[in-house]
Amino acid sequence: MSPIRFSLFPGGRTHAVTLSYDDGQIHDRKMVAILNRHGLKGTFHLNSGTLGGGSEHLAPGEIAALFEGHEVSAHTVTHPHLDGLPDEQLILEVLDDRRALEQWVPYPVRGMSYPYGTVNGRVAQLLPRLGIEYCRVGTSHGRFHLPEDLLRWEPTCHHNHDLLAKTEAFLATRALEPRLRLLYVWGHSFEFHREDNWDLLERFGARLAGEGASIWFATNFDIADYLQCLRRLRATVDGRRVQNPSHRPVWIEWAGAAREIAPGAVASL
Repeated sequence: MSPIRFSLFPGGRTHAVTLSYDDGQIHDRKMVAILNRHGLKGTFHLNSGTLGGGSEHLAPGEIAALFEGHEVSAHTVTHPHLDGLPDEQLILEVLDDRRALEQWVPYPVRGMSYPYGTVNGRVAQLLPRLGIEYCRVGTSHGRFHLPEDLLRWEPTCHHNHDLLAKTEAFLATRALEPRLRLLYVWGHSFEFHREDNWDLLERFGARLAGEGASIWFATNFDIADYLQCLRRLRATVDGRRVQNPSHRPVWIEWAGAAREIAPGAVASL
């Protein structure tokens, strides 16, 4: 039987980086410029009810152009603690946010982050019925493993929590046994402005950009979607055929080599 390992991201990579930033303030403009300069990808979770509502928040008309190449994601309309709302209000907070954001971007909004990071079982169970496929929580685990539950997705770290040291530790894992590893950084762009530490983001971006093609720079949804496709793969008992029923190519390690399996294809060894 040939060993099959679900241990590769697109392009045969083993490592990925994603960023996740909340609230849609004007400082996202500078953040996006820095990410673009270094080839990084971010997901920006927006409260549609605050957009255009004063000098500190982005205007709806700039959303599509500003976040092109990144991801716009939900964060509810008014930023409440969702675990304290009745179902009816929770549903409106999410669906109305999606509805507004989808007027400004050319794709369905399928992800979210929890306002204040708060969630309980009732909230998490409702989200898939509202079209939400992943949601970030407010606690960090400090490691580089993949999420078991995409609706309670814990990031690696906030950018103010030893980001550069975490980055070096992440890069060092490439010398270990090949497996999927993810560096997931979160925060708010206004924190860079408030603490005057934009250089931290510049150094982070420059360090990762220097690693070239060995790392997949992805949005939150890119990661979530790929993991769901990877987990849908089906293999025969003898390990000689693998079927990819999903809509995108998926990479695996098979008999010691990287293999790409096309959408809808059955690959044979």
